[in-house]
Amino acid sequence: MARMISEEKKQRMLTEKMSTLIPAMAVPTIVAQLITTIYNLVDTYFVSTLGTNATAAVGVNASLERLITLIGSLIGAGASSYISRKLGAKKDEDAHRVLSTSFFTGVALGLVLLAVGKIWIEPVVYLLGATKECAEYSMQYASYVLYAAPFMVGSFILNMCLRSEGSATFSMVGIGIGGVLNCFLDPLFIYTLNLGVAGASMATAISKVVSFCILLWPYIKQKSSVRISARYIRFVGEDVRSVLSIGSTSFFRSAGAVVCSTLINRIGGSYSTSALAALSISNRVMEFPFAIILGFGQGYQPVAGFNWGAKQWKRVKESLDFSLRVSVIGGIAVGALLIAFAGPVVRVFNKQADAEVLTIGMYCIRVQSAMLFAHALNSIINMYYAGIGKAKWALLMSTARQGYLFIPLVFILPPLFGTYGVASVQAAADLISLAISIPLMLKAYKMIREAEAGREAA
Repeated sequence: MARMISEEKKQRMLTEKMSTLIPAMAVPTIVAQLITTIYNLVDTYFVSTLGTNATAAVGVNASLERLITLIGSLIGAGASSYISRKLGAKKDEDAHRVLSTSFFTGVALGLVLLAVGKIWIEPVVYLLGATKECAEYSMQYASYVLYAAPFMVGSFILNMCLRSEGSATFSMVGIGIGGVLNCFLDPLFIYTLNLGVAGASMATAISKVVSFCILLWPYIKQKSSVRISARYIRFVGEDVRSVLSIGSTSFFRSAGAVVCSTLINRIGGSYSTSALAALSISNRVMEFPFAIILGFGQGYQPVAGFNWGAKQWKRVKESLDFSLRVSVIGGIAVGALLIAFAGPVVRVFNKQADAEVLTIGMYCIRVQSAMLFAHALNSIINMYYAGIGKAKWALLMSTARQGYLFIPLVFILPPLFGTYGVASVQAAADLISLAISIPLMLKAYKMIREAEAGREAA
């Protein structure tokens, strides 16, 4: 039965129309991303009732959560891309080996992160941008999130690899149930049990563990196309090189996000805790459209990778055409909506009616929303190169907006424009990154034409 389901998924990848296949792959991924974003917003909402310092602490610990998932992104993104191509090439045993080795390695590294984080928790929160006023709250929040580190890393790998074999819906269920649970646990722990910020952290940790167990279930019951078992663990040179080369694109993108959010926290906090709180709120809100863009791209990536592995060049082009069109138009529409409603959105999280929080938060949301179309295009080009295994170009694209473009801007704009300069950095990086993504887009189409011509000549 499992074998029949596996073959049906493969045939679907090779024959279904892109206008139905990619949405079917992307919608569950988008929903899972949105649920994660929503429960991050729920955390921010409930913690914001505890004051501006507590709200600032949420922003600091968003960087900690990204730091934990760095390992998952390094291994999971590389493994999922490699597995898609192995399945497309009908090399199932190789796929079992890659997933099993990746999963157990990731969980082990998560345990190392837990130990290191608990030993040096105070220096860690200050490094991530905590001010003296919010440091205690930051440590309370970090304490319990660190216990979930191995489960968070494992979940990231399982989530991405389920999508690589076409099981996007189950991936959504696993992430979704954890997110919904977190929404119920937050008020229970924060208010009913009077645990404050530590309660929000406990709720997050428990939710991450539950998601991990759900995502692992299809592998335990052998209802997936790819198997997880200790007997498949083997460190094969080609596997390691492929996983790390493609995974490095996601790793450096995530690492860039950690570095950039830390820089923004530290620079914003140097102006005032209110500025740090405003950036925390706006960044949490912007996770909503970013989740849609990322979810759509992650739904598209396995389609590109599978068909590239199967040498179905026409379908590779069709998938790229469709994804670019939908993502850019969607980015424009969502951006316009957020620009219009930035004020009411910030007020929901500004419980202290802090004027500085409101002003900076609104500006940050609006300027980033204006550049959502650029972020959407950049994301699809990044996912294309990651999906087909072209690590060099994927790395160039993935490290642009929160890496080699962002970091110089964070030292240029704030001295010129103060807190508004801090709030403008990400939007400016998105705009400039078009100078990289557009040439790479043209190169992508050229690669497809050359691959198809090579097959015809053969």
